[in-house]
Formats: sequence, C-alpha cells, structure tokens
Amino acid sequence: MALEVIASKLLIPSLKNELISRPRLAGFLRRSAGLKLTLLSASAGFGKTVLLAQWVTPIAQKGSRVTWLSLGSSDSDPATFWTSVISALQKTVPGLAPEALEQLRSALATERVLTTVLNELAGGIPRPIGTGKGPPTGQPNHQLWLVLDDYHLADGREVAAGMAFLLEHLPPHVHVVISTRADPVLQLSRLRARGELVEVRTADLRFTPEETTEYFRGVPGVDLAAVDIDALSQRTEGWIAALQLAGLSLRGRSDGAELIARFAGNDRYILDYLLEEVLAQQPPEIRSFLLHSVILDRLNGPLCDAVMGSTAAASGVRSESMLAALERENLFLIPLDDQRQWYRYYRLFAEMLRARLLSEEPELLPLLHDRASLWFAEQAMPAEAIEHALAARNFDRAAHLIELAAPQIRRDRRDALFQGWLNALPHERIRRSPVLTVFQAFSRMSAGRLDDVEPYLQEAERTMEAAPTGTQSPWSEVDEYQRLPATIAIYRASMAQARGDDTGTVGYAQKALALARPGDHLTRGAASGFLGLSAWARGDISTALSTFTASVASLRAAGNVIDELGGTVVLADLWRAAARPGKARQLLHSTLKKAQARGLPVERATAELHVALSELDCETDDLASARRHLEFAAELQEHAPLTESRYRWFVASALLAWAEGAPERALDLLEQAEPLFRRGFFPNIRPIPALRARIHISQGQLLDAGDWAHDQGVTVTDQPNFPNEFDHLTLVRLLVAQHRARPHSGAAAQAQALLEKHLVQATESGRTASIIEIRLLLALAHEAQGQPSKARLLVDQVIAEAPEADAYLWLLRNEGAVWAVGGEGKVDTKGGEGSGRPPMVGRLEGANPPQRQYPASTMSLLSERERQVLRLLGGELSGPQIARELFISYNTLRSHTKHIFTKLGVTDRRAAVRLARETGLI
Repeated sequence: MALEVIASKLLIPSLKNELISRPRLAGFLRRSAGLKLTLLSASAGFGKTVLLAQWVTPIAQKGSRVTWLSLGSSDSDPATFWTSVISALQKTVPGLAPEALEQLRSALATERVLTTVLNELAGGIPRPIGTGKGPPTGQPNHQLWLVLDDYHLADGREVAAGMAFLLEHLPPHVHVVISTRADPVLQLSRLRARGELVEVRTADLRFTPEETTEYFRGVPGVDLAAVDIDALSQRTEGWIAALQLAGLSLRGRSDGAELIARFAGNDRYILDYLLEEVLAQQPPEIRSFLLHSVILDRLNGPLCDAVMGSTAAASGVRSESMLAALERENLFLIPLDDQRQWYRYYRLFAEMLRARLLSEEPELLPLLHDRASLWFAEQAMPAEAIEHALAARNFDRAAHLIELAAPQIRRDRRDALFQGWLNALPHERIRRSPVLTVFQAFSRMSAGRLDDVEPYLQEAERTMEAAPTGTQSPWSEVDEYQRLPATIAIYRASMAQARGDDTGTVGYAQKALALARPGDHLTRGAASGFLGLSAWARGDISTALSTFTASVASLRAAGNVIDELGGTVVLADLWRAAARPGKARQLLHSTLKKAQARGLPVERATAELHVALSELDCETDDLASARRHLEFAAELQEHAPLTESRYRWFVASALLAWAEGAPERALDLLEQAEPLFRRGFFPNIRPIPALRARIHISQGQLLDAGDWAHDQGVTVTDQPNFPNEFDHLTLVRLLVAQHRARPHSGAAAQAQALLEKHLVQATESGRTASIIEIRLLLALAHEAQGQPSKARLLVDQVIAEAPEADAYLWLLRNEGAVWAVGGEGKVDTKGGEGSGRPPMVGRLEGANPPQRQYPASTMSLLSERERQVLRLLGGELSGPQIARELFISYNTLRSHTKHIFTKLGVTDRRAAVRLARETGLI
C-alpha cells in the first residue's frame, strides 16, 4: 500500500505539430540558463504548460537534463510533494541520492533530505548516455532543469519552506522552472533583488495579434478575415484558451463575424458560452464521456471504463479508443506519456466540464467518484481511493480505506495527510470506528488538548465492546484494530506521565506490554520507554537504564528512527545520572555516526544528540567542542518548529556561556529558554529557575538567589526526594554562601542536615551521580564550618569510589567559586593560604584538561565554523563529503572556504591547510 508516484506525472507533454512558434519568448529561457528560478505566473488558459514543453523539449534533445513534474492537488502534502520531486530527479539523474525517498518515509526534515540531494547534484551531473554532448561525466557544469508544472496545486507554507531552502542552496548548473496560476509563497522580492529570477507573466503570455493570426491559419474549417481575427484578439485579450474554444465553435460556420461580434473580452461568461458551443456540436457519446470522466485528474482507458460503468459497456466503445479520438479532435486533452496511455484535460476545460456536470447531472457525482475509488483501491493506490471516496461522500468506504492505510501512513509520517482525511469525515462516522476515534484522541493529545483525550479513548472501548468478534467483526481485516487495546493503554500511559501520575504511568505501560502482540515492536518500545521514564522520575536509575535500553532496542526493530535517536539522548542522560559520562559520550557518538552512515541526518533528533554532547563537553572543560556541537544543532534546528526539547539548546548554551565566564549572557539565554519549556514526558531534573539561582550564587548575588528560594517555596524542611533534589542542592549552595557571608548564621549546619537526608535517599536508590554531588557539597558545608579534615575525607572518598573521573572533576572545578565566596559576597579568584579557599581546589586545578593555545592573531581571523571547515579540509574528504559531515549544503561550504582563503591570504586548499598546521590551528 505504498504511496507511489504516477509515472505519467514525470513525462514532458507531447507537442502537436500545429502549435505556433513563439520566438519572442525564447529570450526568457536564454536568461534562465544563468539564474536560479524561472517563474511563469498567469491565470488558467494562457498556455503555460505548452510553452514550457516547447522550451524544454529541444533542450533535452540537445543533451541537457530536463526533469518534468506535473503536480496535482494531492501534492500539497509536503511528504507527497517531495516524494514526487525526488522521484522525478532520480528518473532524470539515475543513481541520485538513492536513500532520499527512504529518508522521507522516515519522516526526516525536508531540509535534511534536500541537503543530501543538493550535495550529490553539486558533485556533478553525468551527461545522458549516447548523446555525445556536454562535458565529461562528473563535471558539475552540465545543465539540469527542474520543471514544476501547475505548482499552485501544491503550494503552501510547508511546501514553500522546502522550496526556499532548495532555491537558496541550488548549485549553479541547476535551474528551477515553475508554472503557476498564482504567485508562490516564496520570497520573490529577495530573488529579484539578487538578480536570480526570470518572470513570465500574463502580459508576456497573451497572444499578440500576429500570433492570433498565425494560430487561426492552422485551424481547419475556419476562414476569418483579418478584421475579424483582430476583433477576436482584442476582445479575448490574447487569452489562449478562449481563442482555442473560439476556433472549435467557429469550425464550418458561415456566421463567424456575427459570432465574434457577440463576444466581449471582459465578459466573465465568455468561456461558459464557448463551452456550450463546443459541447453542443459533439455526439451524445462523446459529450457523455467528457462530462463523466472529468471527475478524474488523470485518465487512462481502464480507469475511464470503470468510471463509465454500464454506459461504456452499452456504447460498445472502449475508453482507450475514445481518448485517442478526443486527442485527434483537439478536445483539450493532453497526453502524458509517449505511449498515449495516460491523459489529462486542460485545467480550464476540466473546470468548465465539472461545472456543467454539476449543473446537469449532480446526482451522478457520488456514483462516478465511488467507481473511481473502487478502481484505485484495486490498484493498491490508497490515497487516490480515499480522496474519491470522500468526494463521493461514501464515508463508510473512506473510513474503511483510511483504517487500512493507517499503518503505512503512520510509518511514512504523513500526519498532515492523515489528519486532513479525518477532518473530511463527519464526526459521527469517526465515532463509529474505534480505530479512527483513537487516532482522533492522538491528534488532540498532540495539540496539547489533554482533557479531550480520555473521552475519545473511552468511546473507542465502548464501540469495541459492542462489536461482534472474529470474522463477523467489521474490522477483522484491519491490522490497526487488532493492536488497538495496547495503543489505548500507551496513550493513557502518556497522559499519566504528562500529569505526573507515576502509578498510572506504570500500570498502563505494563498493561500495554501484556496486550502487545508478537512482533509489535512499536508498542513494546513505547511501553518500555514509559516504564523507564517513570523509574527515572522516582530516581531509580538502575531500573530506568534497563527498561529504557529495551525501549530503544524495540524502537530500532520497529524502524522508528526518530524515536530511536531521541531515546538515545534519554539513555545518555541516564548514564550521566549513573555517574558514567564516558559511557554517555560513547553512546551519543556511536548513535550519531550510525545515523550519518545510514544516511539519516534527522534534524530534530540529531540536533538533540549534538546538544547532549555539548553538555558533556562543558563538564570536561572542552569548551571549543561544546560550541561546535551547539553550532551543529543550531543549523539543524534553524527551520524546525519549536518543540518541547528546543529549550534545551538554550540551556546548554547558557551552561557554555557560564563556563566561559560570561554569566550575564548565560542568564539571557536562560531567559530565552524559559518560555520554550513545556512539561512533557521527561522528568524536569534541572529546573531553569534553580539553574538561574546557581548562576546568581556564583556571582555572589545572594539576595537574588534568596528570592528564588522564596518564590519557589524551597526550604530545608521539605521532604527530600528525587524530583526536588536539584532545587535542594541549589538551596545548599545558597546556604553555604550565606554562611560565608555571615559565619554565625548556622546556614551551613542547615545545609549539612538537608544533604545528609538526601544522601540516605540517593544511596537507597543507587543514584551514583547524586551521591557524588551530595558528598562534595557536604565537603563544602564542613569546610565552611571550619572542619577541613572532614571535607578532605569526603573529597578523597569521591575520588576513590567514582566510576569515572569526569563524574567529579567538573563538580570540583565549578564549586570552587562557591567555596571562594567571602564575607563581602565577592569571589576570591586568587586562592592559596589564608584566602578561605580549601586546599583541594589547588590540588585539582591542574587536573583540568589542558586547552590548546592557538596564536591569537590567527585565531581572531577565523570564526568557529570556519575553523571546523578548515580541520576537515586537512583530511581526505571531498567537498560534498565535508558538507554532509557538517550537515550544510555544498554552496554554504564553498562560501566558508572562500572566506577562509581570503582571511588567511591563500588561494587553495593545500596552502590553507599548510598554514593552519604551521600556526597550530589544526
């Protein structure tokens, strides 16, 4: 049930011999060869498709690559649109980005898939075999034309976002040509300002009087005087469709001048009148065929036979012969392939026929659409079958087809298409289907309407309880129905987790596991994931690790790439909680490499991997690497919608700024992070207000930190547990700092008492990272109370028992500022004897990883991204391979390279790399 691209959409329409030549428009095409976009924008009936075919056919014959794609209304779904575009390009350039379609089915971001395609196009387009024309294979200056006909049928903001990215990064030898009835949702003014746009509009496309004369000379049975042709040209204002219809209505008539005199060029009903004249002259069987087949966007013989039904059988004329006859009669039929198997009507002609059908035989519309739906279903083309069932208002058939298509649609992540179908169904019909009712619940949950979810789930259960079982069930052939009880349990676990109901989360997740059918990896992965998250929220890291590891393995088996990568980030967080940052880093790097090796640069999930790595780098003081990872993540998320996890990028950036000694910038970044935070399925183990308070404490701004504790209601009398651990450990830092400011306040003793309670609980739960942090903070409290020997004993215990050095080095380094807060509330950065700074600080200052020192004069020349590019230029990777490694387009890489050469005063890659090595940059 895969959603296939109809092959006829990829073929350049055949040209008729009697078409007139329009040399005055050839100049537009010549200018197009050096620019990114050529736009043909005009109303229906101005010959855009014909002109495009006239333009590109000789180009293709001379050896250039021409990719043609005729768009339809179903292409407005972004996944469908880009599937069609990439399929068209792959037909023209065999072997181009073979993984791209699989990436789309994996619901990867459009920009990431297009980056793969653009990088390969930038590497060169082989010349067509056997042409003997063009440059040698692999040379990137061989021309490629991507023609998108009837673009208005697919245009929308989601499609336009990808098109803008495509145009922005288009290699210089690739050109896009768009024909549309309305200006596309693109930044045309920006393209104009850059000189990258050629526009062909209505005024350009209208037939001139000379072209009108030439056209009527080729119409058989029409003999008009020059004055009549001139009058017709003026009154139709060069509207080509009107002229064609006029030519048909004038055939064999002796009163042509009188007929033309009745035309009015600005008459909105002129085309209706001409259609009346055309249809009136057709035999009944042709007229009937035209009216009944017009419900189809594309026609072929078997499909039309099915739609005609008994009418076709009674006439004894097969639709295939009828289509051939219509083409010969020039009745606005365009062949879509060389074999003359698929056709379509001229858009304007089809619109008028539909209006006539609606006026004359409205009762036939449901029957015709229903027949078309049956035919498409038999051909395993579910999208078309569903669309026609909805048009027929046969909601029972549409609902059943949607139920059958649901697994494929969900795997392909065509959520917009699926939701559009549900929106087209009456609410009462959805309620009669437990499958569709549950997916309606999912749509409510995705929209954040949590209170609306449970009523839908209960209604689905009631419907299932009342339904017959076995073969008598209306859903006996629907796979999605069989796994519905487990799906309902998963959604309830989701709701419980979002509301902080740990008991409910565990209960529903366990129920889902018990209900999961053999081989249902998606259900097992989701259920195990919620069990892991629940254990994490309780602070049971050991259980969380085991269950979430099983979850990620199940998601991998299910082929759910995005959730697999996102689950890896959670696993890394859990390993950090187990005081195993090295294990977390290894897992993140391994997953990132696998994603790249499989050609799966998933934008949001991959960005989360980079953000998690940046946090680890901050902890090991590798700040340059942390910044690189954040830059990668920023590029990947540039065109992504805001998500629950987007705020984490700002938090990680704040941590980096803090580590670099820029606390004010860190506070600004946290300010930006806060409105992006949404309570979701993951425990909020690092609340932003508490993180902000820690920065205030490090600055000696104890009053601000005290306001935080008051506003959040954080006190030493709270019962310690894992959810409030971060807040309490922040409060401890504040109490120690307050004790240093007022030694007789007893604040350090309060901190010590609170820490000892948390230590008992963390030890019982086996939270190693928490134990390490609590012991080091206890050392702070003892040091503040004049007990250095107890402090040293605790630090030595941490060093001896921690599974990895990175688990405590960053804490020792970061807490030095707190230890150094003196009575004036200022930070003493000197340390040493009498400074109030504990001895272990000096002992560990040399344990920080050494930072490579580059010459300041050279470092100031290059940005961080340019240094990343320079390092890769020193390796064996080619340009397109470097672009893929950096998740940028090849054009962007070329811009970076040009800037590097200019700044370093070199002219080639080898010289840049040599200078970089001499100066220590790489």
